[in-house]
Amino acid sequence: MAGDSNLPATIPSLGTEAGLNRYLSEIRKFPLLTPEEEYMLAKRFSEHGDPEAAARLVTSHLRLVAKIAMGYRGYGLPVNELISEGNIGLMQGVKKFEPDRGFRLATYAMWWIRASIQEFILRTWSLVKIGTTANQKKLFFNLRRMKARINAFEDGDLKPEDVTKIATDLGVTEDEVVSMNRRMAMGGDTSLNVSFNEDGEGQWQDTLPSTAPLQDEEVADSQERVHRHAMLIEAMEELNEREKHILTERRLAEEPKTLEELSQVYGVSRERVRQIEVRAFDKLQKAMMKIAQGNGTLALA
Repeated sequence: MAGDSNLPATIPSLGTEAGLNRYLSEIRKFPLLTPEEEYMLAKRFSEHGDPEAAARLVTSHLRLVAKIAMGYRGYGLPVNELISEGNIGLMQGVKKFEPDRGFRLATYAMWWIRASIQEFILRTWSLVKIGTTANQKKLFFNLRRMKARINAFEDGDLKPEDVTKIATDLGVTEDEVVSMNRRMAMGGDTSLNVSFNEDGEGQWQDTLPSTAPLQDEEVADSQERVHRHAMLIEAMEELNEREKHILTERRLAEEPKTLEELSQVYGVSRERVRQIEVRAFDKLQKAMMKIAQGNGTLALA
């Protein structure tokens, strides 16, 4: 590979958005790799810089990039551009991948893919000029999910109780939630029912890949869960017992406790419990990032 931003010649050209369906069909022709094949190719590239090995590693994971990129199609940006950015992230992951660490490439590369796509969105989403704080980034990429979880589908301002719920769960202020919700409402989403041909035929929803799990994604998801769980257990040791309990009850339990319930347990105010939760979560994130960096992986939100 000539550089992090140059795609191998074997990757089909994305071209315009109208060519997306053709691209998605073409990348499915590239065979998936067995663990043994992937390991040998990765060793050839890391030790000898073999461009053919790098190209095979990249092309075998193009479907993973497309599937991840589709998850960000609600931000109003061209899907082909999201995939292109994801492909760049994939190549960065391939370049830095160390096969002897015992993880599959998909497990490692997905963090580079997501990071590349997210940074592209933050750079180009003109109505949401964010990126100055971690909280704003977290809000930007989690607000839709949180609204869906609490069935807050209205187009206008959120209900006060919904604002409080989202702010508490994400560890941000209520003003930040209100502001981000208004900005994102202004930006709007691109409908999947919009035709991409002038004759009205062909809709974006027709270009979406099959929802059936990909083999490499299934493997990546399984290994990722194990890896993240081990990191979480190790990082939790950085917290004191009260922080562990509050964070577990608020964010890790299947039925999270309310601030009121925990305030009665510890004999403090609800606001104090919220402060402890936010501080504990911040400490946990920093600890996981430190662990991830030590392991040669990225702990992205």
